[in-house]
Amino acid sequence: MTSIIPPWVTLSKLIVEKDGTGITHFLNSLSQSETARAISRLSEKEQSCLLGLLSPGDAAVVIEDIPETNAVELVEDMPPNQAAAIMEELSSDHLADVLGEMDSDVSDQILSQMSAEEAAEARKLLAYDADCAGGLMISEFLVYSFKNRISDVLHDLQAHHEEYSDYHVQYFYVTDTSNKLVGVLRIHDLLFPSPKTRLAEIMIKAPLSVLDTATLTELKDFFETHRLFGAPVVDSVGKLVGVVLPRSVEEAYNKKKTKTFLRLSGIIGGEEFRTMPLWSRSGRRLSWLSMNIVLNLIAASVIALYQDTLAAVITLAVFLPMVSDMSGCSGNQAVAVSMRELSLGLVRPKELLWVLAKEARVGVINGIVLGMLLGGVAFLWKGNPWLGLVVGGALAANTLVSVSLGGMLPLVLKRFNLDPALVSGPLLTTVTDMCGFFFVLSFASAVLVKLGGM
Repeated sequence: MTSIIPPWVTLSKLIVEKDGTGITHFLNSLSQSETARAISRLSEKEQSCLLGLLSPGDAAVVIEDIPETNAVELVEDMPPNQAAAIMEELSSDHLADVLGEMDSDVSDQILSQMSAEEAAEARKLLAYDADCAGGLMISEFLVYSFKNRISDVLHDLQAHHEEYSDYHVQYFYVTDTSNKLVGVLRIHDLLFPSPKTRLAEIMIKAPLSVLDTATLTELKDFFETHRLFGAPVVDSVGKLVGVVLPRSVEEAYNKKKTKTFLRLSGIIGGEEFRTMPLWSRSGRRLSWLSMNIVLNLIAASVIALYQDTLAAVITLAVFLPMVSDMSGCSGNQAVAVSMRELSLGLVRPKELLWVLAKEARVGVINGIVLGMLLGGVAFLWKGNPWLGLVVGGALAANTLVSVSLGGMLPLVLKRFNLDPALVSGPLLTTVTDMCGFFFVLSFASAVLVKLGGM
């Protein structure tokens, strides 16, 4: 039976042989995901050698195929002049993404080695927030003056066909003498009119556009409403500054969801891959886990205050984690709703009372239902109605607290410019644990005689 050679083994052999042409042909035979996987399995030394064996154009293709975090690591380890040659071959949106993830001193060194025109374009994109239209737009688009004729456009396309072949051309944009967007042309609009026809006569006037400050949510809504291949981006005075593609918006939206998921899962400091250095991965995780130890010690201190009650009614130990866990789940549901509404702009950080009123009603209903269920289980198990009342009442009260707090916490954190996705989870867990333990043990202390020596 013939064994299949893993692609990274073949790639490693070609690197040892310093066969740049062979590497290019081999990588062209792989899918994007296989390319990323093969490169990730190489040693750090092999990864550093890889890009140096490729032409700047081929190296740029590799950079666009692998995860952004890995691309940044590879480029940062290269000499600035070599990195600059590769950066100049990237599409403008990828260029801004990679440079934006680097340390500022490294990116400045690379920019200083790039051509003045390319560096100026990159700095313009880097000036925008990464998740707005200006940060997502591309600068490779075709624009003509409203005074031009169709013959002028066709001549320009023929003269620069090699350069334009890499452009994402679906529309031609038309501007006035001040570079303000005044119209748009589709490709087939150039095919039938006379070559002497001026663009102003056949262009679609007052075309749809987006502001360079448009948020990711606004862009997503725009492309869901208007099924366009791209949208022109204009500044505050209407000047055309770029084009944003629906693909770029979708990728940025998915990246944002991934980052939020990672933060909620305790992976902070950006993306993590198992090919990253061991100590770096360990440090990222420990920074989160260490904080959770402190928060859990705070919650556990409540138990220490009621250790006599717990010793007298040992059965309560069975229900303590159930009360805190079920309440925590209810609170996390409220956190998720608030974060979603914040991202969509449906709620503002100052609307705490409105959110509290909405969530408290849900907390009361769910608290009563869950409290009755858990209290019923406690009563059936031990045959003591007072135990059921303590456990069920504690769960009902804690559910109300956790749901109300979970709804408001992201708004409070957002108001103080803290990351709700990163901070809400541990804070909510600590508070629900503390309150859950407090409710169970304080209620039990109040009716300790009725509980007997359970």
